Amino acid sequence: MIGRAVAFAVVLVTMRLYTAHADVERPAPREPLATLPVQIGEWRGADGVALSPEAIAAAGVDDYLSRVYAAGPRRAVSLYIGYYASQRQGDTIHSPQNCLPGAGWQPVASTRRSIATAAGRVEANDMLIEKGVDRAVVLYWYEGRGRIVAGEYMNKLSLMLDAARLRRTDGGLVRIIAPVANDAAASAADAAAFAAALVPHLARRLP
Repeated sequence: MIGRAVAFAVVLVTMRLYTAHADVERPAPREPLATLPVQIGEWRGADGVALSPEAIAAAGVDDYLSRVYAAGPRRAVSLYIGYYASQRQGDTIHSPQNCLPGAGWQPVASTRRSIATAAGRVEANDMLIEKGVDRAVVLYWYEGRGRIVAGEYMNKLSLMLDAARLRRTDGGLVRIIAPVANDAAASAADAAAFAAALVPHLARRLP
């Protein structure tokens, strides 16, 4: 645990040094998240809960999307995507491992899941969370600058390297939540199925 904390501190300090002295940002052209299709495979979307101005300011996002997608009456997931045009001035991606407990959700189990998509295999974080009697499965990953990364430390490292190499610190968080009614495995399968359909649509919005 101490070793991981030290490694993270070294990466964070080095990242700040690189980003502080790098040239002006060169973010890639992208489509707004609102252009994400409402129909993704068998999943049909509807607007989710909008963030308040205070929540947007606290998150530091430059663009975000909140929708609920359903495939039939018993299969539904919520999708949140947050995009950051620059992560130089402290507006960095907030890990769900920190945000969800702040909202009262506690992690019960955590692993990694490899998902086959039309754009290739994607590795995502797979968490089971609970709040009182409610449980949910969470899949999330970091995406941007041509990468999809599950690990927080690897995302920080790639951010540091891309700031120096590409003059880019843009990127986003993709989070899918599937509520658990009875079977957590079934909810995880629903989240993974939606993720597989979603990924090919993200490249133009999180380039």
